[in-house]
Amino acid sequence: MKHLVFLLEEPSAQHALRAWLPGWVPGSITPHFMVFQGKQDLEKRMVQRMRHWLLPDSGFVILRDQDSGDCHAVKALLVQRCVEAGRPDAVVRVACRELESFFVGDWQAVALAYSKPALARLAGKAKYRDPDALGSPSQELARHVAGYQKRDGARRIAPLVEADRNRSRSFQALRAAVRALAAA
Repeated sequence: MKHLVFLLEEPSAQHALRAWLPGWVPGSITPHFMVFQGKQDLEKRMVQRMRHWLLPDSGFVILRDQDSGDCHAVKALLVQRCVEAGRPDAVVRVACRELESFFVGDWQAVALAYSKPALARLAGKAKYRDPDALGSPSQELARHVAGYQKRDGARRIAPLVEADRNRSRSFQALRAAVRALAAA
């Protein structure tokens, strides 16, 4: 594999992946990002974009937030779109609720990103032990970080996230899938 193509619903996911990929895949693999204007735009245009991708030896990863949808239904829809595009081997990952669950899965990274050491203690609270179960991780971040913004948060927090301490199962699933695809 020489190319990893990420289809993303929002720019903040690109910022996060740019921070994480150097630790997940060898430098010989070139990442490419197709950033869409939300989940509807992703679902509407992904088939055409994947079908017309010309670089050989490319693997595809689709990352979308679950939001309020059923995780299995969201994934099934995206897998079907990949089949329609002629890319049945594409990897589909759904961030439980929102990308921000990846960030609240590592409160220490959030604490470092915003120079608020007290935030690291939130990792010990029962409410945050399963970040994928939170209704709105972005609202939780906004509660603890005044003026939290998705893109800025991704730029600040993602480089500080340590995979081994991250409690988000959907983050761990994304990481494992990307590493496996890169090794194929």
